[in-house]
Formats: sequence, structure tokens, C-alpha cells
Amino acid sequence: MQREDWDQRYGASELVWPADPNVFLVAEAADLAPGRALDVACGEGRNAIWLARRGWEVVGADYSPAALRKAEAVSASAGAPVTYVEADATLRSPEGPFDLVVFCYLQLPGDLMARALDLAVAQLAEGGTLVVIGHDRRNLAEGVGGPKRPEVLLDPEAVAGMVPTLDVEVATTVERHVEGEERPALDTLVRARRPGLN
Repeated sequence: MQREDWDQRYGASELVWPADPNVFLVAEAADLAPGRALDVACGEGRNAIWLARRGWEVVGADYSPAALRKAEAVSASAGAPVTYVEADATLRSPEGPFDLVVFCYLQLPGDLMARALDLAVAQLAEGGTLVVIGHDRRNLAEGVGGPKRPEVLLDPEAVAGMVPTLDVEVATTVERHVEGEERPALDTLVRARRPGLN
């Protein structure tokens, strides 16, 4: 989808996504010591808000001004301070260093995803953690929902290969329950760490 499409989608008064944070992000980040975090393609801010409530200093970046306006309003009503910036993930990353960088359902063709990861990983602090969550390629045949374009779907090994400077700790396909569906959705989950601090 183009920026204008996202602006139109986020321009509605209702939330596009559930207000709760992503379950896999919660599992991967719950035990991390709060520091400075970057939420790439933050949308309405649900993950950024969860991190801020846990004591993180959070920057949420998105290329949709409508999404950022909604995220700012939701953050303000939640009492969760988040700095929101307009940024195309394939062109630039907010300035780090960040102790945590989150990619949650940013679905781009492989070359653009690799570029976005390069830009964000360059801002990752020593010992910092990268978490990537997105619709898995296997979801087309085995899961439910998500994009139907194979070129924007993720594969754990492919994502791990896009971050060669990091130590990959988790690269797997996980199941996500979808209300009203008999089958789960399948997501790629990758967690990696920049060598450095213990």
C-alpha cells in the first residue's frame, strides 16, 4: 500500500488495529531492561505505548501522517509519552543509538526490507536487541489473513540473513490465534542482538 492508502485507512476515527501490544513483542521484550527503543512503522502506536508504559524512552516512526496523528492522540489519552516522527523506513531511520528496535508487520519486498533493516540496525546500540515480526510466507497456504503477495511475506531464515552483523538468537515461524478462525495465522519471528554489552 502507498502512503496515501495508509493515510486514508488511518484517517477513520476507529482504531485500525487492536489496542493491545503484539503478543510476540510482549514475550520477547518483557524481560529486557528498559532503555531507548525504536518502533519502525509504528502505525497507531500500540507497541510504542506498551513499551513506554514499561519505562522505555520510545521513538515511533511511520511514513503516514494520519497514523502519527492518531498515535499521538492515543498516547496522550493513555498517559504514555512517545516521540513520534515521520519517516519512510526505506529511506532513513531516526537517530540512535537504540537498545531495542522493533519491526512489527512491516511487509516490504525483500530488497526494500533489507534496506529498512540496514538503516535501523545501524542505529542499534552495542548489546541492543532487534525484534522482527511479520506475516510468514507459509501463511499463504497454511494460515489465515495477511497479505496475499508472496514477495512481501517473510521467511525466518531470509530475515536472519538480512542482519549479518547481529547474533541471531531466534528465527522461527510462530502461530497466532485469530478469533473466529479454525486455523492460526503464521508469523515470522526473529530476535537478534548486536554483539557488545553482556
